[in-house]
Amino acid sequence: MKKYKQLGGEDVIKIFKSHGFVIKRTTGSHMRLSLIKSESTYNVTVPLHNSLKTGTLHGLVKDFEICFGKSEAEKFFFN
Repeated sequence: MKKYKQLGGEDVIKIFKSHGFVIKRTTGSHMRLSLIKSESTYNVTVPLHNSLKTGTLHGLVKDFEICFGKSEAEKFFFN
């Protein structure tokens, strides 16, 4: 099984923004990103922490896979 890279919130935001997500708002230490694709809207909330816990990163990767597929997620999130 592949392991996740050590990523912080800013790293994850850069990955999502490079795929078309835009920042909707920032509340406290969380940033909300949104993507409109094929009449569907995808929203993701990313914590702005220096290092994300494995479970948090897992959830963000699953959201990314819904939009762009597993092979694309492997390029950015896994070692």
